[in-house]
Amino acid sequence: MRLSMWTYPWDVQDCGFDATVRDLRERAGVNGVSLAASYHAGRFLQPRSPVRKVFFPEDGTVYFQLEASRWRRSRLKPKVADILARGDALRAFVDERERTGLSVSAWTVCLHNTRLGVLHPDAVTRNAFDDPNYFSLCPSHPDAREYVCALVEDLTANYRPDAVELETPCFMPYEHGFHHEKDGVGLTAEDDFLLSLCFCPSCLARSGKAGVDGEAARRSVRRLTMQAMERPVPRPRWPNFAERGLEALEEIPEIADYARLRTEPVTSLVAEVRDRADPASKVHVIDIKDGWLGGCDAAALGRVCDGMIFCVYDLSADEIAVAIAAARATIPGERYLGAGFRVFHPEMTDADDLAAKTRAAVTAGAGGLNFYNFGLIPSARLDWVGKAAACAPDSAKLGLGSVPKPLEGFGEA
Repeated sequence: MRLSMWTYPWDVQDCGFDATVRDLRERAGVNGVSLAASYHAGRFLQPRSPVRKVFFPEDGTVYFQLEASRWRRSRLKPKVADILARGDALRAFVDERERTGLSVSAWTVCLHNTRLGVLHPDAVTRNAFDDPNYFSLCPSHPDAREYVCALVEDLTANYRPDAVELETPCFMPYEHGFHHEKDGVGLTAEDDFLLSLCFCPSCLARSGKAGVDGEAARRSVRRLTMQAMERPVPRPRWPNFAERGLEALEEIPEIADYARLRTEPVTSLVAEVRDRADPASKVHVIDIKDGWLGGCDAAALGRVCDGMIFCVYDLSADEIAVAIAAARATIPGERYLGAGFRVFHPEMTDADDLAAKTRAAVTAGAGGLNFYNFGLIPSARLDWVGKAAACAPDSAKLGLGSVPKPLEGFGEA
C-alpha cells in the first residue's frame, strides 16, 4: 500500500534532506512523499522549521527547473520560485528514491494561480456579472489548458516522478480563502455555487456548441444573486442544496443544464494532461466528496486518468467509509484510489482517532493513504501518522532502503 505525506519543498530545505527522509520513514512510517511542484500563495505556520516559524511562499510559482522549449506554444508562462536556488528538493527525491525507498509524487496545483490570473485576466473564470476571479484560471480557456498540459509534460519528461497529483484542474468556488475575504451578506451554499459558475467567453462558446443557452443561464443566475444580496438576513432557496446537488437546480432548467456542462472541460483537460504526460508517471486527480461543485465527475475522471485521491477531511470514520466505498464503486477497479487525511486538531483528536479513520478508508476500498501536511504539524503528530501507517496492509513489508548521506545543496537541522 502506498503511504505518502504532502510536503512543501521549503520544509525539505529548512529541515534538511536527511532529516526529512528520516522523519517521513521512521516517525511517520510512510513509503512515499507527495512534494509540491507547483503551488499558490499563503501564510504557513512552520512549527518544526529551524529557520522560521511563519513562511509566505511566492504566489503561483513552480518548484522545479523548466525546459524552455516545452513552453513555446504557451502564452501563460510559469515562474520558477526563487527558493529553488537553495536546492531542488524534487530532483533530490527523484534521484535518491532507490536509496530512500520513498516513491515520489509531484503534487501539482493546476488552475489556482493568482499571479497568472492577474497577468492574464482574459484566461480566468468570470461570474454572471463578468467580474474576474483572478485566483482561478478557467478550464475552458485554451491558454489555461495549454499551461496545465505544458506544466505536466515538462515536469514528467524531465523529472519522471512516480506520479503527478493534480490539484484544482477544475472550477474553483467563489469562497476559497482569499486575502482579507469579506462577505457581509451571508452567502449560502447555493449562493456561493451560483457565484462560482463561469460565464467567460470560452465557457459560453462551449455551452453554445452543446446546444445550451448560456446567456439565459447567466440572466437567471444574475437575478437569483441579486435577490440574495437584497435580503436582510441569509435565507437559502434550497435548504438541502449540499445533499441534493444539481438536482436542486432542476426547477430552473437553464441553470441546471449549464451547470451540468462544467464537467466536460474538466474531464477533457485531465484526459489531455494524461496524453501529454510521460508514460513513466501516473496521473492522479485530487478530489473531494463534493467535487461536483467544481465540475469534477469522479466516474468520468476515473476513466481518463490513472487514479484518484479523495480528501475525506472533516468526516467521521463512518462517513469516510461511505465516501470511499462510493468512490470505489464509481472508479474503474484497476484505477488507483487513495484517501487523503488532514492531521489537524481538532479534526483529528489523537493518534487513535487518525488510525480509526484510516482503517475505515482501507476497509472501504482505499488502496493508498495521503497525510496533510509534513511541515504544518507538530512533531508529535508525525507519530500519529506512524501509528495509522502501521495499521495499513503490508506496512511491515515496505522494504525501505538505507537513509542516504547528506546531499549537497541542502542544510541539515
